[in-house]
Amino acid sequence: MDDATAVARARAGDSDAFRLLVERHSRALFKLGYRMTGNEQDAEDVVQEAFLKAYRSLDRFEDRSQVGSWLYRIAANCAFDVLRKRQRRDSRNESLDVEDAPEPQAPEPGPERLALGADVRQRLESALERMSPRERAAFVLRHFEGRSVKEIEAALGIDTTSVKQSVCRAVRKAREVLAPLAGAVS
Repeated sequence: MDDATAVARARAGDSDAFRLLVERHSRALFKLGYRMTGNEQDAEDVVQEAFLKAYRSLDRFEDRSQVGSWLYRIAANCAFDVLRKRQRRDSRNESLDVEDAPEPQAPEPGPERLALGADVRQRLESALERMSPRERAAFVLRHFEGRSVKEIEAALGIDTTSVKQSVCRAVRKAREVLAPLAGAVS
């Protein structure tokens, strides 16, 4: 059963058809949610909320759209919500004394290549945190998920120029953070 048929059957009350959509798309939505939020629990919440919203909005789904793009858009918006809540929470907690916070534990030193990989991963996470939610979503969809500009446009509900600008700004921020490692790779 293709996605469009599953949506039509789910609209008619077939819970198995909606379950098929969940099984088919949950992994991709989790990856998107995880890469946008950087947190497994938040990613799981994004997936659950996205499918809940999708189920409630089945009657508003436009048949000319792709189901995957529609679900990506819902999940990206759910991830934006998580990031906004986190930002509000963090700004409220800024007044707490940071000296009381425990020192982060450094990972055990390993082979040089593993250390470099861990450093790259950490710096990339730092770069993602510097990006606006839209930049982060566009970057993740383009560079982690391999989505085309048109697919990102549909998933985020923005025009082609905005997609390209968001990806470009995100790449620039990632390069700034990763630039110190350029000499270590060669």
